[in-house]
Amino acid sequence: MSAPTPQAQQIAPSARPLRAWQRSALARYLSAAPQDFLAVATPGAGKTAFALRVATELLNDRVIDAITVVAPTEHLKYQWAESAAGVGIAIDPEFRNSTGATSSDYRGIAVTYAGVASHPLLHRARTDNRRTLVILDEVHHAGDARSWGDGVKEAFDGAARRLTLTGTPFRSDDNPIPFVDYLPDSDGSLRSRADHSYGYAEALADGVVRPVVFLAYSGTSSWRTSAGEEMSARLGEPMTAEQTARAWRTALDPAGEWIPAVLAAADRRLNAHRDGGMPDAGGLVIASDQTTARAYAEILTRVTGTAPVLVLSDEKGASARIAKFAESDDRWMVAVRMVSEGVDVPRLAVGVYATSASTPLFSPRPSAGSCGRGGRGRRRRCSCRAFRCCWGSRASWRPSATTCSASRTGPTSSGTTSCSPAPSARRTSRGRTRSRSPPSARRPSWTS
Repeated sequence: MSAPTPQAQQIAPSARPLRAWQRSALARYLSAAPQDFLAVATPGAGKTAFALRVATELLNDRVIDAITVVAPTEHLKYQWAESAAGVGIAIDPEFRNSTGATSSDYRGIAVTYAGVASHPLLHRARTDNRRTLVILDEVHHAGDARSWGDGVKEAFDGAARRLTLTGTPFRSDDNPIPFVDYLPDSDGSLRSRADHSYGYAEALADGVVRPVVFLAYSGTSSWRTSAGEEMSARLGEPMTAEQTARAWRTALDPAGEWIPAVLAAADRRLNAHRDGGMPDAGGLVIASDQTTARAYAEILTRVTGTAPVLVLSDEKGASARIAKFAESDDRWMVAVRMVSEGVDVPRLAVGVYATSASTPLFSPRPSAGSCGRGGRGRRRRCSCRAFRCCWGSRASWRPSATTCSASRTGPTSSGTTSCSPAPSARRTSRGRTRSRSPPSARRPSWTS
């Protein structure tokens, strides 16, 4: 007798027990049997495990025949395939549009949003030809470009089931995300409606994530324009968009002395964790692009005497390097902002958000520590532009004992620049936040 095909085999649920929120979300999903389901869970809570359990149930009940996982980056495709293999689901992360097919040994494929957008009709045909569960990971990225959202809509409109995942609630903008319901917020804007939510406050109370202490640095940047005019601006204070961009290019320049000072302070913090009972504590630096990521890695090599793990999304083996770092006792990992999503390293203790990119965050429970205004019990928007700045515990945020004092002059594309930073800090207590700078200020920061 021949062996049953993969489509006919029953898949045993993972032996690893589900967390309480995952069990609750799964029960809600199975009872409602919706075509579309949006799960919002804080990073590190286990969205992947939840989605794979849903996939297992649907495959065993013959509701679906195939799975398509859509992720924002290449390395996340391989993470999904590895996680799926752990529960007995074979996913092909090597699928290419140029090939258009995969082996019958696989239950499904893992692709990127960009890959879907480049050939939506191919993925529509694959979806229409079999009952498919489409898992849209970090679905807010479907709004990064109109072509991505249009491609997702075209490709997966006929899917039997769609499970969308994100770690951050998001608003509707000029690129609304398909298959997501929006409801008016208190200020009239449209906010995504989650079918199940699990926020940082709940994860903190359950011991799923750690409390976070946030330290922010501010300072004055000075530069000379191409016309020879001297300009200066203090980081964190109101300024024009052009001034903000120029000030942050100055501050985050790896050739200056500001970033090395911040990285050295962060490494001292990491040493404190390692000497204080967490010998395998690790650190993560998030850079704006691959060029600066490589430069920051060189700085850390000089500061620590050991080369950090460098993870770039378009390089093969990125997922393997992340997994190896998670299991090792290496000190630092440097990654680009996009790569930081999907990074699950429980031993991380210190992070440096060395980019001016804005990341609005939302806290469903003000008592857990959040930014912005609003009374108790209201959902409030965190307008900080910093690495999980409002995801703190009731512990106070304290300023750093290290004062960075640096200056730099040298040729740039628009003349000479200099930067003299000084630390600033926020203190959070009982869910209220005070800042020495406006909450809209962007700050390079490090957390621990």
